Amino acid sequence: MLILVAIDTEHHTHFMAQLQHTLALYAVLATLASGFAGWFAAHQGMAPLRAMKSRASVVSGQQLNQRMQVEAVPIEMADLANELNHMLDRLQQDFQRLSDFSSDLAHELRTPISNLLTQTQVALSNRRDADTYRDILASNAEEFQRLARMVSDMLFLAKTERGLQLPSKELFSAEQEAQALLDFYEAVAEEKNVRMSLHGSGNILGDRLMFRRAVSNLLSNALRHTKMAGEVCIEISDTENSTQVSVENTGDGIDPKIMPRLFDRFYRADPSRAQPDSDGTGLGLAITRAIVEAHGGKIEVSSAQGRTRFTLEFRKVSLT
Repeated sequence: MLILVAIDTEHHTHFMAQLQHTLALYAVLATLASGFAGWFAAHQGMAPLRAMKSRASVVSGQQLNQRMQVEAVPIEMADLANELNHMLDRLQQDFQRLSDFSSDLAHELRTPISNLLTQTQVALSNRRDADTYRDILASNAEEFQRLARMVSDMLFLAKTERGLQLPSKELFSAEQEAQALLDFYEAVAEEKNVRMSLHGSGNILGDRLMFRRAVSNLLSNALRHTKMAGEVCIEISDTENSTQVSVENTGDGIDPKIMPRLFDRFYRADPSRAQPDSDGTGLGLAITRAIVEAHGGKIEVSSAQGRTRFTLEFRKVSLT
């Protein structure tokens, strides 16, 4: 006996087909929604970077004061914003130094060039005898020497700002070098009846010629600003970690307000301490500070009760 049983599955087939279409539609919609959600999340997540980009795009030589808003970015980007702000700070400082350097140099070069031009034009305006021409050439030569010294000093300072390497490093006696400088300036001191003295001793590891130049600049300034029958003293003290060389002179004190600018390029102190007959370029103290910093040391100045003291501190390091 054969028994056949049948059932109509058309509605099941229709249901499965409809379910497949629905699932496919949902999958497409889910994919689109996920893609849009991912794009929106990425877009919102990149908003701080776009804000940083917009701020960076307006940074120029005329607008170096723009900074990233650290508090407005996620904590993950806070370090990046901080580093960018530090970079902008360094760029602004370097750009300001470069601008100051350019303006100062142009200002200082203007006077000797103007003098040379005026003297030459006056000399060419009329016929003159040989002695007059010789005097004019001698005066021009002095101006050229001043220009050459200024350019040489500026090149030296430019090297120090890029990280000057000491030409040579040796252990030498600060006392012997200071005594040699006192002997060199003895004639100038006798002319002004200035007493010079040297106390203490110590050794310094560094470049001998650069050390002499630094101390020579201080001695030259000290003798220039010391009044008749005054006193200039060099004191050397040797400690466990450093050797200090101080140059002290009697005379008018320095206004505390201008002390922070004493070591700036081309800066000259107030008129009461200025010397009209001086041929200085205003770079001596800046060079002295650069030399000390090239040795890993520092320079300090104090002025009170008619005495001004510049102290050079040289740290003790190994020969290696």
